[in-house]
Amino acid sequence: MFRTRSIEIDLLTHIHGNAFYELTAMLTLAAVLGLVGQWLRQPMIVTFIAVGILSGPSVLGLVEDAGYIALLAELGIAILLFLVGLKLDLALIRTLGPVALFTGLGQVIFTALFGFLLGLLLGLGPLVSIYVAIALTFSSTIIIVKLLSDKRETDSLHGRIAIGFLIVQDIVVVLAMIGLSAIGVGGDGGESTGSRLLGIGLGAMVMLGLVAVFIKYIADPLMRRVASSSELLLVFAIALATLLAALGHVLGFSMELGGLLAGVALASTPYREAIVSRLSSLRDFLLLFFFIALGSQLDLALLGDQVVPALVLSVFVLVGNPLIVMLIMGYMGYTKRTGFLAGLTVAQISEFSLIFMAMGLSLNHVEASALGLVTLIGLITIVLSVYMITYSHTLYRWLEPYLDVFERRPSQVAIAAISDTTVEEEAHLKYKRYDAVLYGYGRFGSEIASRLTEQGYRIAIVDFNPETVKQCRLNGIEAYYGDACDPDFVEHLPLAHTRWVISTLRGQDHGVTAEDPRLALISALHHHGFEGQIALTTHKVSDIETLKDKGANLVFLPYRDAAGEATRLVLESDQKVIS
Repeated sequence: MFRTRSIEIDLLTHIHGNAFYELTAMLTLAAVLGLVGQWLRQPMIVTFIAVGILSGPSVLGLVEDAGYIALLAELGIAILLFLVGLKLDLALIRTLGPVALFTGLGQVIFTALFGFLLGLLLGLGPLVSIYVAIALTFSSTIIIVKLLSDKRETDSLHGRIAIGFLIVQDIVVVLAMIGLSAIGVGGDGGESTGSRLLGIGLGAMVMLGLVAVFIKYIADPLMRRVASSSELLLVFAIALATLLAALGHVLGFSMELGGLLAGVALASTPYREAIVSRLSSLRDFLLLFFFIALGSQLDLALLGDQVVPALVLSVFVLVGNPLIVMLIMGYMGYTKRTGFLAGLTVAQISEFSLIFMAMGLSLNHVEASALGLVTLIGLITIVLSVYMITYSHTLYRWLEPYLDVFERRPSQVAIAAISDTTVEEEAHLKYKRYDAVLYGYGRFGSEIASRLTEQGYRIAIVDFNPETVKQCRLNGIEAYYGDACDPDFVEHLPLAHTRWVISTLRGQDHGVTAEDPRLALISALHHHGFEGQIALTTHKVSDIETLKDKGANLVFLPYRDAAGEATRLVLESDQKVIS
């Protein structure tokens, strides 16, 4: 025991005092915990928080010189907000639909108000309750978009709505940070609040004026020149983010807000997606140091007192946030299913919540215990919401009988507004006659539809992307908004007269699971008495037998089928040459 302890002390002695050794130890710890987190299907933010706590003085004490950690953390936050700013395209903000606006604002107001009241009931002070309540309103854009992308639901109706109210939340982040800047920056006691507000106002006019001039006259021609070199594009983006962050600090803003405005300056250019793709990995790497800096400030001995408040507020976020989204969407006419799936996406707090609390700590508005409280809430809600979103369709099937209160009839009115499908058309769909109903009108689906139409088949397209439905209708193709996972929609299909139901949805990369939309479609078709043929699509050979056992009559394997057709054409061409 003594020998083991002496080895541990000797190892820490060698690590401390050498920044490279400290950095190596933290990155190794992050890699190991990252593998564990991947196995548990957790986002990297959970791993980063765990690395920060373990690296802090309460556990391993890996960080002795916090200066370089703080510098990298500040750079990471500036780049994070720069990327958020890139998403705030002014044209996109102007076209936000009513559902995104009302749902986003409704959720923010509800969470902030009741979060504040809960904070007071839990014994938190008024100022701390305000900070905690605001921190609870932010949902993690990174986590939500990643999970929706993994499930291929970013273009679904609930996915589009979720991304829409995430933009609303991002705008609230901006306003909250402006408020923090006005209240706290320069507040050393020797300057009146009025003077600080005046200084912030003047700084805002200067900064916004510079950004406006840059957007109107400089951004496009300059970015065309910069984008000719991918290396220069990366360096330029980082330089602009840090330059405006520093300028914002000089003018009286926070550095975070300056970084965000740098992103807004480039948001309307055609190069923003290229910048996002190049900086996303760097952002994730640098955010590790923010969470390490965060962990180094946490005293685990003080967190014991925060467990009960953290559990109460976590339940509030996990249950209350989805409920308010469902209520608002139900009132606006959306189905209970769409409201439920969109509502689950806000059942967690985000990395911005921790950044917001860290800013409050730096301004001496809150103590480290409040930061620890929000960190615990973050860990609980992020871990649980990942599973809630991943298994959202299964949760919906379990809870569907109890969700009628969140649906206002006629529910199809909301879908009609987006997909140009009228309520009457939905009601009479089952009386039409089609040879085949095709789910999914992507590259593969559109080719199948075209070939079958050439052979005289009458085809109906069903797609969960409203824009695809609208475009099909403009091109004279009969198309309807619908989701393979929605059993209620299958009831409207003309199953008695349809010979084929074909789905081009390929499922998830890890094989056939209970959440697989293809299984949901098979189950719904059988439930409603469909006696025709079912054709499904997969990209994994191992899925074929499973899907056939579940009820598929035909399973497409696009890459293999295409390769077989290509091989046939090559052999036929060879035969012609030989002959």
